[in-house]
Amino acid sequence: MTPKSSRLHALLIGVDHYMPNRLPGGSYYPHLGGCVRDISHVEEFLKNKLGLPADRITRLTASLTEGDKPAEPPAQWPTYKNIIAGFKNLTKQAKAGDQVYIHYSGHGGRATTAYAKLKGKTAQDEALVPTDIGNSEAQYVRDVEIAHLLKAMVDKKLVVTVVFDCCHSGGATRGRGGARTRGIGTVDTRTLPAKSLVASEEELAQTWQSLSGGKTRSLKPASGWLMEPQGYVLMAACRAQELAMEYPFDGEESNGALTYWLLDSLKQIGPGLTYKLLHDRIVAKIHSQFETQTPQLQGEGNRLVFGSEQVQPQRGVTVMQYDSRKKSIMLNAGQAHGVRKGAQFAVYAIDAKRLTGADDRVALAEVTEVGASESWAKITNKLGTKAIQQGAQAVLLDPGMVRLRRSVRLLKQDDLPKKIDQAKALKSIEAILAKGESGFIQIAADKEPADYQVVVNEKSEYEIWDPAGQPIRNLRPALKIKDADSASRVVSRLEHLAKYRNVQELDNRDPMSPLARKLVVELIGKQAEFDPADEPEPQPFKSEGNTPVLKEGEWTFLRVRNDSSEVLNVTVMDLQPDWGISQIYPSGSGYFEPLDPGQELPLLPLQATLEPGYEEGADIIKVFATVGTTNFQWLALPALDEPPIAKKATRGAPGSALDELLSAFTSGAPKTRNLNLAAYPSKEWATAQIEVRVQKKGAK
Repeated sequence: MTPKSSRLHALLIGVDHYMPNRLPGGSYYPHLGGCVRDISHVEEFLKNKLGLPADRITRLTASLTEGDKPAEPPAQWPTYKNIIAGFKNLTKQAKAGDQVYIHYSGHGGRATTAYAKLKGKTAQDEALVPTDIGNSEAQYVRDVEIAHLLKAMVDKKLVVTVVFDCCHSGGATRGRGGARTRGIGTVDTRTLPAKSLVASEEELAQTWQSLSGGKTRSLKPASGWLMEPQGYVLMAACRAQELAMEYPFDGEESNGALTYWLLDSLKQIGPGLTYKLLHDRIVAKIHSQFETQTPQLQGEGNRLVFGSEQVQPQRGVTVMQYDSRKKSIMLNAGQAHGVRKGAQFAVYAIDAKRLTGADDRVALAEVTEVGASESWAKITNKLGTKAIQQGAQAVLLDPGMVRLRRSVRLLKQDDLPKKIDQAKALKSIEAILAKGESGFIQIAADKEPADYQVVVNEKSEYEIWDPAGQPIRNLRPALKIKDADSASRVVSRLEHLAKYRNVQELDNRDPMSPLARKLVVELIGKQAEFDPADEPEPQPFKSEGNTPVLKEGEWTFLRVRNDSSEVLNVTVMDLQPDWGISQIYPSGSGYFEPLDPGQELPLLPLQATLEPGYEEGADIIKVFATVGTTNFQWLALPALDEPPIAKKATRGAPGSALDELLSAFTSGAPKTRNLNLAAYPSKEWATAQIEVRVQKKGAK
């Protein structure tokens, strides 16, 4: 985790003192109490833990005083002018390959857009709020400007990490717990100076349009800040509609929740830490105290913290809480993920390098209570001496439900030459399954219908058939029965197919759920050629029956609408013809996109592709929507066909195939403050799916 000190640069901005300001309607940005302290603690960490010299740190702070101005000299104030200069100087000083770390603690705000031609007249800008926002000549540091400043760093090949410990909505907190929010609940409608110190209006527009795919509407991910970051990591304190809290965690002095747990996690976790793993732990820690603050991670989540290397993601379920008295853990998955009572999980040490094998396991747990997107599991076996910690990962060992297990019949064929010893080949598979190590595949009883059949063909190869006796397509390479590992590879393929089918069949069948029929998902026609910078012009489908048909290279467009009265968190998965499953929206490290009641996502363009050797294929587009915050990325499966098949492009660059599935439906439902969540979880989630068939060009 430790970089070379000569390669790291930092810009640290903290605003506690806000000069007198008054917004339309009488609201104002009040002073804060923990932002400068955040910056001091971050600076201490960078100097003492990473060896960063002071001349590589730009510090802009506004400390509280009894007067109208901050305690620091004006040159160090986090004014609009100084903040922009700080970004630009950092870009100028750093060299290609250098690390750049930017940390902002203060108010976030919303203002009527200064870029009406770019976003639309009714749009708003998300912004950092400088200490001098009350000055008649002052400006916000707006999202369009931030995007341009960060793009300049990426274009110079700097390795950039950004932390925003603020929100851009806000309101009063209840009780007397010492917590306060870093944002206000109103939008600044003043006409402020429009001339940017970042770049010309044309340059800003060009950058913004390049990041938004040419759209003029202001679509943002869950954090509300920027489109999916390209070439950098962004960690934001909360979702767009949530509050970023500061709180006296150690009894007296306040800190931002994100900053406090960020530093706490960095101090406790060793080498090999990615931003994804760091984020998982931070979310668990913050949710244990502030259930409605969900830190967001965007961009290169698989990059090592304070490093440039990307590591392959490992998918598990996050341990959100650990109740040592009850010997139970809360897991961030539930009924919406296919988890049921009795599911068995292996809990790994928080610093585990891999989520496979038994060496780094700290406990085994069994799900006892299941909610929509969370579960409680009882610790059944404590392993080793390492502690169970919030933010640790758990991997599903056994789904705990017979319906999630698939049955297989080992079928001997009568017409094979006697020289092919099919009996021995099938017994090898039976012996592996008899060990009971597979939680997803079991031998079918004599009169029980089988989900899969395994046979040996005339080429002395294993084949997997469907219940109708048809070979399952796209299982390559062929497995010769004489090869030593073929039987175990057949069992692995069966487990993979079972997991794929479980995700395919996952549905909320409760007709009384308030979300029933409220998630509207449809494909809007097709288009022969499409540029993401242009508006879609789809033509109606001319497909037979109810399954849309596309030719290779054609585009279709997915519409997702929320007809419920709740804000729904939306995730789109693609179940591919190569037996892989990938998250296609949102891309990058985002887990979901919040969708307000009555609103719909902009049309998501999807292009039809077929790999060599495929005459046709079927993609199942599956959309999940949950009231709670959760993660469906661990439902992902790598391509079963070999070599791995490239994923389809959606809204820009396609995602890469996962190398390894670490869990298939995860954990369960934690006890939340609302006990009805555990009793009636079906009201908290919904799913819908559409199948589209893809044919090669020229096929009839």
